[in-house]
Amino acid sequence: MDPMFIFTLGITNLIAFLLLTLIILHQRSKTTKSSQLPKLPPGKFGWPIIGETLSYVTSPAKFIRDRMVTYSPEVFKTSLAGEKTIVFCGPKANKFLFSNEGKLVNYWLPKSVTHALSYPTANADSPSGKPSHEISYMFLRQDTIKHYVPMVHSMVQQHLSTCWSPNLEVKVFNLAKKFAFELSCRVFLNATLEQVRDIAKPFSLMLEGILSVPINFPGTPYYKAINGGKLVREKLVEIIKERRKEMCNKADNYDDDYELDLLSRLINDSNKFDKGLSEEEIASKIIGLMFAGFYPSSTTIAFLIGNLADHPQVYEKVYQEQIKIAESKAAGEALTWVDLQKMKEAKTDFTFAGFHIPKGWKVHWTLHTTHTDPTYFPDPEKFDPSRFEGNGPAPYTYVPFGMGPRMCAGKEFAKIEVLVFLHNVVTRFKFKKVNPNEKIIYNPDPIPTQGMRIFLTSVN
Repeated sequence: MDPMFIFTLGITNLIAFLLLTLIILHQRSKTTKSSQLPKLPPGKFGWPIIGETLSYVTSPAKFIRDRMVTYSPEVFKTSLAGEKTIVFCGPKANKFLFSNEGKLVNYWLPKSVTHALSYPTANADSPSGKPSHEISYMFLRQDTIKHYVPMVHSMVQQHLSTCWSPNLEVKVFNLAKKFAFELSCRVFLNATLEQVRDIAKPFSLMLEGILSVPINFPGTPYYKAINGGKLVREKLVEIIKERRKEMCNKADNYDDDYELDLLSRLINDSNKFDKGLSEEEIASKIIGLMFAGFYPSSTTIAFLIGNLADHPQVYEKVYQEQIKIAESKAAGEALTWVDLQKMKEAKTDFTFAGFHIPKGWKVHWTLHTTHTDPTYFPDPEKFDPSRFEGNGPAPYTYVPFGMGPRMCAGKEFAKIEVLVFLHNVVTRFKFKKVNPNEKIIYNPDPIPTQGMRIFLTSVN
């Protein structure tokens, strides 16, 4: 055999042996290192950049249920809106997160949302954000917002007379969104009808694309959302500048004026608390509140009316309750707060459920993992208001407004909006669905594909 061939073969085998040895040593080192790393929750990140965002947005409840079964009923990892995210599930997770707000976790918004809103990176926990956050909170607390009940009542009556009464059929979802937007503009801005119209279209574009795939290219929903957000901000800055001029020409003391809208309060108090908020900073506060409160209240109104249409026996109970309140009022007298009372980001590394949660990862808190759990709510998909009678649900199982330091600041405002709207609709109309089998899609909020169409019949 050729000596050169033997030599070459020997060298080749030696190199192969050395490479194999290096590979084995590298794998052992990798295994040793990984065994020493903290144990992350199970799960996967999905596609690069977009992660599992598309699967989540199109069906949030199914997305979470499937992964609770596959990975863990308490916690799993994923990637949403370009962020590594830990999803917490169940009442234990609720209690843990509510008890550790500001200690282990902080509030955050996806970058795609802050970009579309042109929202500042500073949050309410920063020194510059705290004073104006306190003003917003004080404005929305019960003892202040309750004075708005008569005004909300008047706006609901006007809305129903204009948009409902002349028609035999209406799209509740569309009209509920229209009313929620107009009410927000009135309470937060005291905006004129013309100003409301100027803001409405860009605000709608912003909302429709804000949680879409964050591709900022002409024609995409996200591109439209960003441009819509810019237009909303420009219109708000114009309104703020005009309001500043108006208020500078008045010497009134607004401190105890409950009719004062949030914008005027922010302007009036900004020098006292914030050493002068700029128009852009005030616009950010207003946009944040309008964004946070728009879909929850309008969606609640639409699906509440839809469920009453599906359950005539429940509608009748609600009608009897509301008609007693209506009959106790003088002709033309508005509802009051007393009437409504008669109507029934990780901040540091930490461990949860045996898993390591790294600092900087985003935390996603879920409502429906407990709200639709038959352990706490038998037959959870059934519309059954009586389940909340008596002692009600177990602690940390029903938390629509959150709890603790991050309880929704607009909780009382949302309750007023929904209850006053419901009172007026139920006492003026009987209704039934045009299509009882109307399909519901998610984006990620539930959206009736036909707008929740109902037939109307006047009670009188």
